[in-house]
Amino acid sequence: QVQLVESGGGLVQAGDSLRLSCAASGRTFVLAWFRQPPGKEREFVSAIKWSRTNGWYADSVKGRFTISRDNAKATVYLQMNSLKPEDTAVYYCAAREDSSISTKFGDYHYWGQGTQVTVSS
Repeated sequence: QVQLVESGGGLVQAGDSLRLSCAASGRTFVLAWFRQPPGKEREFVSAIKWSRTNGWYADSVKGRFTISRDNAKATVYLQMNSLKPEDTAVYYCAAREDSSISTKFGDYHYWGQGTQVTVSS
């Protein structure tokens, strides 16, 4: 059974940085971050394979967010820089057993409980 535990959310001001962590237990191939802004649908943010160092990003976060993984700690990180009020959302860590990257939340088999990120203007 795969378990995902997120941490690192909080309240910050526009322009600040924040780092989210996702500790994973169990065997998966791809870890991703999604977010759900207030009143909106869940959307893809970034993803990485445990076997690779390069990540995939949504256009809205490209150049500001960086995904990375520490295989020894079974943890994936999302470094978020130059945060904007529109980044405010509940951020979810997700994992899938398939080895290909997907941006669709329906393709992910496991989910964390979510962590709130609030960016004030």
